[in-house]
Amino acid sequence: MTIPMPNPVTVHSPLLREQYTVVRHKSGLTVYLFSKKLTTTYALIATRFGSVDNCFRVGDESDFTTVPDGVAHFLEHKMFENEDGEDTFVKFSRTGANANAYTGFCSTAYLFSCVDEVYASLDILLRSVFSPYFTEENVKKEQGIIAQEIRMGEDDPYNALQYGMLQGLYEKHSARIDIAGTVPSILTITPETLYRCHRAFYNPDNMVLCVCGQAELDKVLSVVDGIVGDVTPVKVESVYHEEKAAAYRPRVEKRMQVAKPLFCIGVKDVAISRDPEERMKKELAMQLIASVCFGRSGDFYNELYREGLISPQFDTWTWHNSAFSFFSVLGDSPDPEEVYRRFVSYADKLARTPIDREDFERCRRALYAGFIKSFDSTEEIAGNLVDEALDGCDLFRIGELLREMDADTVSQVAAQLFRPEAYTLSTVLPVEDS
Repeated sequence: MTIPMPNPVTVHSPLLREQYTVVRHKSGLTVYLFSKKLTTTYALIATRFGSVDNCFRVGDESDFTTVPDGVAHFLEHKMFENEDGEDTFVKFSRTGANANAYTGFCSTAYLFSCVDEVYASLDILLRSVFSPYFTEENVKKEQGIIAQEIRMGEDDPYNALQYGMLQGLYEKHSARIDIAGTVPSILTITPETLYRCHRAFYNPDNMVLCVCGQAELDKVLSVVDGIVGDVTPVKVESVYHEEKAAAYRPRVEKRMQVAKPLFCIGVKDVAISRDPEERMKKELAMQLIASVCFGRSGDFYNELYREGLISPQFDTWTWHNSAFSFFSVLGDSPDPEEVYRRFVSYADKLARTPIDREDFERCRRALYAGFIKSFDSTEEIAGNLVDEALDGCDLFRIGELLREMDADTVSQVAAQLFRPEAYTLSTVLPVEDS
């Protein structure tokens, strides 16, 4: 039986010769079907609820609710436990699906990939996400598990390095807190906390589902209908601490068991547009700055590498969405302070001097080629489509914006981004001999 499809819209990209169908389900859930004749079908459902969403209000509430740090990650762990006592991963094993989940700064996602049994696997996925089951006993058990995970993270030098950078940039924003939270914070989580967060953020109106591969829209919607049904949309609003344009702390240093010093230089960015497409454009510009100016073919990397100041482990990390934004470079060095000094000097030049057009064009083409290649993978398609949808953007616009991007636009972003007061240096240094 074919069910009526509520206002399906097919979105075409003549540029890519690809298309997908999007449906606004009666529950408020946005459903994407990206038909692709590849071996594996990949499905992902995500909610706009990540580690930074620890202060929110629902509907017409006048007051904001503050929940413990790490609650989004904790909730992700608990969504695989069911009232019938059978773990969701065991259910997936019967359909041959490979399932997983992850929590980020701004979202939580649940997913599976499979060759067969797509709709049975989708049924398991949706039942797990929309059927929470929390008790005092299973929450207490999970607290011990996640506390151990947090302690393991605290022993990871690169985890300490990157969060050190975020703690240098931000004074109050929740981005400075580990996604898993802290041991004291997760010990205050209760079943009531989890149910409240689930009601607020796991309402279908706040979520996106994408099925990419060999699937039929009417059958996907039939599964959604059987589990989600009619749900009253719930408006949820997160609030984030306002931050000054300057970095909170210019230096963050830790000593750990590492063979050589590690560094991460962060650049705080508070110029975030309310327009999703403008955010997408700036995110692409920041990626191009990373590639053109700090990539393996650039002067900065090659000069420091020849002088032995950095190793091939040198990398960049950019982040730009509606919640927060930063640019960073990281790696290992015998002299992090000299790397920082050279970065400041080079960034000052970037802020005043137009980017080389030949270098820009080479890197723009490489980034565009990588975007095109991503359409060979159902996993990459679904993940990228959902990521953009959660921030109010259309995946296909990436290719169009990359074709339209010019060196002047990227130079303007660099001039706005690189300000000496916005920098912080996070280091993890070897433990000193006693």
